[in-house]
Order: sequence, then structure tokens, then C-alpha cells
Amino acid sequence: MSEKEICGMMTRAAAKRKAMATEEDERANKKRVVLGELINSSNVTILPNLNKRIQISRPIETVTPPAKLRKSAPVALAVPAVESGSDIDARSDDPQMCGPYVADIYEYLRELEVKPKLRPLPNYIEKVQEDVTATMRGVLVDWLVEVAEEYKLVSETLYLTVSYIDRFLSLRTVNRKKLQLVGVSAMLIASKYEEITPPDVEDFCDITENSFTKQEVVKMEANILLALQFELGRPTVHSFIRRFTSVAQEVPHLQLEPLCCYLSELTILDYKAVKFVPSMLAASAVFLARFIIRPKQHPWNQMLEEYTKYKAADLQECVGIIHDLYLSRSGASLQAIREKYKQQKFQCVATMPVSPSLPVTIWEDVTI
Repeated sequence: MSEKEICGMMTRAAAKRKAMATEEDERANKKRVVLGELINSSNVTILPNLNKRIQISRPIETVTPPAKLRKSAPVALAVPAVESGSDIDARSDDPQMCGPYVADIYEYLRELEVKPKLRPLPNYIEKVQEDVTATMRGVLVDWLVEVAEEYKLVSETLYLTVSYIDRFLSLRTVNRKKLQLVGVSAMLIASKYEEITPPDVEDFCDITENSFTKQEVVKMEANILLALQFELGRPTVHSFIRRFTSVAQEVPHLQLEPLCCYLSELTILDYKAVKFVPSMLAASAVFLARFIIRPKQHPWNQMLEEYTKYKAADLQECVGIIHDLYLSRSGASLQAIREKYKQQKFQCVATMPVSPSLPVTIWEDVTI
């Protein structure tokens, strides 16, 4: 073997050792997901396995495919912002905007969102559960938000996960020790349904520090699928928020869209919001976002009323719940979503000030 070949082998070996050392350093420095404590109404208890600091032992490689290959669905239509009074559905010639039939799509989604088999019971914790409380549900959802961030899952996956959890808990009694198992299994299902490169079963075992085995996760996955009768496709808040936000952009505002997303995401924390259909939650998020940005103007108008199918008075209770969440009057200990939307990439919308009270005049019917 020549001296040149020997030098080439040594160079490649050194490069390999350097790459392995870099990978070990990245694993050592990987951010851990910190889970909070579960506070019960009567005393302080800790939900098993949710009070541990967790580290992903095998990080997920996220691959961003070319735009033409990315998975898309009619529930996330990109409708362009237009001036008040314009027909937003006929605004663009782009076939991906689904202009000719977008109205039919959303009519179908509205029919789908009210079907009883796709809706959780509004009082399932009182009627079905014996060992699970609303506080436990909130802690679980807050933790799952961090898991979704860790694995870079899309928003629709998170919404579907919470939907599956609520629907499953409406049908089956669950011991609090198994609540986290229900959460990761539901997220596994939602990831398979929505993601291009979903995490593996082993990844969801790792995120719980192997508190549950692969067999337990797979078994719970099967239980959830059977309970839901494999009815996995349903509208979520994410299905409506982008369209409603586009309609609300008469005067474009940089913070409106991320603020609407933040407010709608806050709703998954509160058990009281389970009773509202996704379109109402989305419309309420847009309503409150417009009030936060321009508190001296009426947040609603006839165009929004036409496209959302809700009058201002219809949204009063739902907006009040979101307003309390925004001010941390409820769910104050659940910080994952709040910390997420304090980032610059979301325009720091979680730090925007808002009035502690909502004026009664905003519930009046809008006029031309």
C-alpha cells in the first residue's frame, strides 16, 4: 500500500472520529423537556411519570420535503387577505387556493364538526372519569405541547392529539397512572395520521424515560383506535383559524396571524373549552386578537360574521374563557404554550398587553 493511500485512510479515520465526537456532544447538550407537577383541588399530588425531567435518547431527524411534495389538506387552505367587501374565494387563480369549491369544503367541515361520534362529551370528567381531573388533563396537554415542540410536530398533530384524548376519555374510564400513556399513544396516532415523518413508538417510550414499554404503547394505541372506531379525520381549530384570519386582514397586521394561533392554542389547555366546536373557538380567537390589537375599534364586522357564521354575541362566553387564559387567570401554571409564543419567530405575541375587562359594547351587533 502506497504512502498516499495510507495518508488517505488516516484522514478519513480522523474525520470519522471527529464526527462521532460532535454527535456525542450534541446528545449530551440536548435540551430536556421539564414536566410540571399536577395540583389537585384538595391536595397536591404528582401524576406518575409527569414530574420527571425527560431527555430524548434518539433525536428525530426532521426532513423538509420540496413544496410540491408536502402533504396538504383542505382544512389548511391558504386564502389570501383581501379588503372588506371583496370575495376572497374568487380572489386568486391559484388552484391550491381551492377558490371554486372552498365554500363547499367549509360547509362540509361545519357539518362534520357537530357529529356526535366526532365530539367529546362536554362533561366527561364528571360523568365518565373517576380518577382523572380537569387539572390532570391540563398538565398532560401542557406536557404534550413540549413533546410536540421537541419533535417539531405540526400544529394539526397537536390539535388532533388533544381531540383523541378527549374523545377517548369520554368513552373509557382511565386510571391516573395510565393518563400519560393515553397521551403519548394518542400523539402517536395523530403523528401517523398527519406527519410526513412521524416519530417511532420507541421515541414515545424514550420521552417518558421508558416508563411504558413499546408493547404497552402499542396496546393503548389499539384501544384508542377501537374506542374511536377508527374515525380519525375531523375538523380542528386549525382547520378554521387560517381562513378566518385571512378574512380578518382588511388592514394587514404583522402580529394578527400568530396572535390568533396563540389564542386558539391556549384553548386546548382548558377543560371548559371542550364543549365548543372548533369553528367557534377559531372565531373567538380572531375576535379577541382583533380586540387586543385595536382595542378602540369594534373587533367584528359583517364580513367576518358572514364567513364565520357567528355574531359577536354568540362568542361572548368562549371569548371570555380565552381572555382569562390570556391573562393567566386560569391555567397559570401551564406555561409551555406561553413560552412558545414569547419567541421572536411568533412576534412575541404572548407578551402583548390587553385590558383586564372586556367592554360590553363589543357584543353589540355590527352595522355597515
